[in-house]
Amino acid sequence: MRLAALAIAASVGLGFAADAAAFELTSPDFKEGDTLKIENVFNGFGCTGGNTSPALAWSGVPEGTQSFVLTAYDPDAPTGSGWWHWVVYNIPPDTKSLPAGAGGGTGLAAGAVQGRTDFGATGYGGPCPPEGTTHRYVFTLSALKVPMLEVPADATAALIGFMTNANAIDSAKLTLMYGR
Repeated sequence: MRLAALAIAASVGLGFAADAAAFELTSPDFKEGDTLKIENVFNGFGCTGGNTSPALAWSGVPEGTQSFVLTAYDPDAPTGSGWWHWVVYNIPPDTKSLPAGAGGGTGLAAGAVQGRTDFGATGYGGPCPPEGTTHRYVFTLSALKVPMLEVPADATAALIGFMTNANAIDSAKLTLMYGR
């Protein structure tokens, strides 16, 4: 959304597009397309990983951002609707990163809330694709125009996603892989 507007502005010679930094989600441990490590893999469903969320950082935050939502989603899960691995909402706007393990509750900014995942619990649930398959794990950080999402404590990832999309200014993605 924002990037398209900046591209149009640059093409008509308004000159300020080059000054704006792109909204970007990164990890100190991974680059786009890298394979998640065993420490990030779920511990259950036949997988024996450490179930530790990766460290994440972001930059180029859009003007007007009042909060963030972070999700981790597997679009390749054999469910017909994918699989939500992590949902964190009401992340304060001055937050610029999450440390490794934040999905266990340690290192989350005050006020941030972890939502229910498709594992049926809150917090990070690492990858555990069916044997013989490799899946994509899309980490998405959305910058919101509202200070918090007004959702019930037991809100589904789909409801949080709906409210996120209704209030998003922009979003940044980091896609990682895992197979077994």
